[in-house]
Amino acid sequence: MLDFIVVRSVFAVLFVAATVYFRPAPVGAPMATAVGCGAAILVMLFERRFESMTLGRVIGMTLGLLSGLLCSALTIYAIAQIGTRPLGTDIGVIGSLEIVTLLVFAYCGAAIGAHKGTLLRLDAFGIFGAETGAREDHKILDTSVIIDGRVADIAETGFLDGVVVIPQFVLHELQMVADSQDSLKRTRGRRGLDILQRIQKIPRIRVQIVDEDFPRIREVDMKLIELASLYKCRIVTNDFNLNKVAHVRGVEVLNINELANAMRPVVLPGETMRVFILKEGKEHTQGVAYLDDGTMVVVDNARRMISKTIDITVTSVLQTTAGKMIFGKFDERVNGGSHPHGSQPQTSQTSGDRRREQAAGEA
Repeated sequence: MLDFIVVRSVFAVLFVAATVYFRPAPVGAPMATAVGCGAAILVMLFERRFESMTLGRVIGMTLGLLSGLLCSALTIYAIAQIGTRPLGTDIGVIGSLEIVTLLVFAYCGAAIGAHKGTLLRLDAFGIFGAETGAREDHKILDTSVIIDGRVADIAETGFLDGVVVIPQFVLHELQMVADSQDSLKRTRGRRGLDILQRIQKIPRIRVQIVDEDFPRIREVDMKLIELASLYKCRIVTNDFNLNKVAHVRGVEVLNINELANAMRPVVLPGETMRVFILKEGKEHTQGVAYLDDGTMVVVDNARRMISKTIDITVTSVLQTTAGKMIFGKFDERVNGGSHPHGSQPQTSQTSGDRRREQAAGEA
């Protein structure tokens, strides 16, 4: 980054010095200096814009600009022949038409080429395959997944590698949360900044801070989607709404919550498992337990076994939007209970289904 600043500074100084020395127009030194500074700033702004453009757009713009210059040269030659004077004479009416023609054709060629450059199939040329694949391997982190912190654990295990893109507007949002007057928000924001520093220290991860912004878009989620569309990469998030909107816009999303749900242990009906009954269930005979990964287990006939570890039999597994729910049954006869044979309360299938729905609503 420092090298770019030095190069741009040297370029600006040389550009202004050349403008003052040669003075293309009959103006004084102060005016020439001002014109040189403005032109240098304009060129550097164009350079910053080109830096964020895809290779397809750059190639398309270059081809379009060359085509526009060729068309303008032919048109200027025709205008000069009509004016019956050689090219290069003093600027008059025909000379003004030549300049306007040159600017119009050059602009239209560059603009059309930039818009159509996205249609170029660069993967057909082996020389461009590396850059196209590298961009597709980029992953953009949003604010919620940084504060969540699990993405750092995933990266440390090696399941997340390559280039991690952190937009400048995400860093700004994190800083605003860390500077909040609310102590809870302030703690969350500082945790997010600590997680970023932790990710930067992972050897297989390269963190890239990008300055690309979209001033006309106010929502951070929409800015993330636009940036992912521009870079042709994926968004890492745990935000449900961002996940849905991104899929609608055709942007691929890596959802941490979906990964966590997929990694939960598979439990089949009829299996036995040992759980610790933590609290009462909604129904009179139910007890509730939780697995190590947070999965809720609703156990029939376990209300009297609160604060005890028991063996249960899995009866069904329910997949909800919040994750999995496991339903099981505690048999006191198997676990050494004193109930006589046949004294267990019998429930119909309809009643069992009703209890499961109520427990799912409670969750």
